[in-house]
Amino acid sequence: MGETEKTVDSSPLPVGPQPGVKYPIKVEYCGNCSMPFEFCDYYPDIEGCKDWLAKNLPDQFERLGVAGSGGTEGDGADADEKKRQKRGGKGMMKAKKKEADVERKIILSIAPRGKKKAVTVVQGMKTFGIDLKVASKFFSSKFACSSSVTGDDEIVIQGDVKDDLFDILPEKWPEIDEDLIDDIGEKKR
Repeated sequence: MGETEKTVDSSPLPVGPQPGVKYPIKVEYCGNCSMPFEFCDYYPDIEGCKDWLAKNLPDQFERLGVAGSGGTEGDGADADEKKRQKRGGKGMMKAKKKEADVERKIILSIAPRGKKKAVTVVQGMKTFGIDLKVASKFFSSKFACSSSVTGDDEIVIQGDVKDDLFDILPEKWPEIDEDLIDDIGEKKR
């Protein structure tokens, strides 16, 4: 036990105020990315951060501009890409998939659940550009039941509400025509 206490005490972290540092420490944050200015380089929209800094805090922009230009400028675009984060995180924007030549059709089906219960499966709402979470929330409140988004383009509504959907879908979303709604009957999930 005595040895572990010695190793902890041999490299202590500084405790208390440090000499040469003015307290309290004031940290300024970027209005574009809401991070300290030193971390703006790692935000995907670095140009937006630079514009915000130049407009709102020109003296801070000058200090960061001088400090940031000390690196190698030989590979320009490559250096800029290396700074940006590649994997996930708050700042990454997802690229939207293009819907090229996708048949715009909504498919309704009933799937049995147990002996006497059933669920209604709605597929194809994404082809009309409808947010599935919003549609699921709407169905839940309209039919007073549970509904959830399952899979890529599928909403499952508890209960047999297929007949009501033929009237409600075109009423709520005018871009959906009644002719574009298909009923395939009963289907195993």
